[in-house]
Amino acid sequence: MIERILILESVDPVIFFGINNINLQLMKTLFPKLRLVARGNVIKAIGDEEEIVHFEEKIHELEKFSIEMNLLREEDILDIVKGKTPPIVNQDNLIIHGLNGKPIVARTANQKKLVEAFNDNDLVFAIGPAGSGKTYTAIALAVRALKTKQIRKIILSRPAVEAGEKLGFLPGDMKEKIDPYLQPLYDALEDMIPPLKLKEYIENNIIQIAPLAFMRGRTLNDAVIILDEAQNTTKPQIKMFLTRLGLNGKMIVTGDITQIDLPHTQQSGLIHAMHVLKGIKGIATVEFNKKDIVRHKLVQQIVEAYEKEDEQNKKDKKEANLI
Repeated sequence: MIERILILESVDPVIFFGINNINLQLMKTLFPKLRLVARGNVIKAIGDEEEIVHFEEKIHELEKFSIEMNLLREEDILDIVKGKTPPIVNQDNLIIHGLNGKPIVARTANQKKLVEAFNDNDLVFAIGPAGSGKTYTAIALAVRALKTKQIRKIILSRPAVEAGEKLGFLPGDMKEKIDPYLQPLYDALEDMIPPLKLKEYIENNIIQIAPLAFMRGRTLNDAVIILDEAQNTTKPQIKMFLTRLGLNGKMIVTGDITQIDLPHTQQSGLIHAMHVLKGIKGIATVEFNKKDIVRHKLVQQIVEAYEKEDEQNKKDKKEANLI
């Protein structure tokens, strides 16, 4: 009789062992010669050495499947233990599997361009209207890089710029004031990473979500760094952010240049950076448009209505100047 301790570092225990340990009970049934005890991400196996070696091999196969698919069902366990390959739907343009195995894919031509640009470049600007999926796709790419161990951490940031409201009037301490600005980033992560695993990543600083001001003075190695709503950065702010890029790092900068909330006297740092850095090898720009909008069908019509009004205002202003 021997004892073997197996540490399942990357799995979510709730997904792997199942609710009320239903998956663990099935594993015990499939390996009746072993005594199995699980706590957290650790499983202890006691029994015959040959049986333990076979169990360890199957556990690692289950672990790999669970990490990739973000689920582990009884039928998957049966297939893997019996040496069968569980049926996986190979969906075109798949980035990762989200919660419960939901495929997260590049759904439009420009989302696919963003995936390709990220693979081929270390800095990518993704510019386009609200709802075009630029931030969601960027975060999916970062999560994929973390899951495949290409990087060790994800850094997500936004400038805390008021869009009509005043930050100082919001209740609470600084974290409570800033969190509403960062909530869209949390929302995307919650679609892609199981709750317990996401909490662990955030507590261990593997995933960091912080306002732009917190980036000063840092060098970010082995990380995917995403700056969202970058149209609301000033020139010094975006320069500071872009120069945080460290070894084995990748950056995605997203923004909508039609929704700038800076004072009219300040130029958007995003627009300036795209102009200054144009043509540099290793930097790419992907421009999204109305056709990429993947929210409610009304969102595209809302964007078009505002565009029409802007065009009319420009036309009226031009005609007024001619009089």
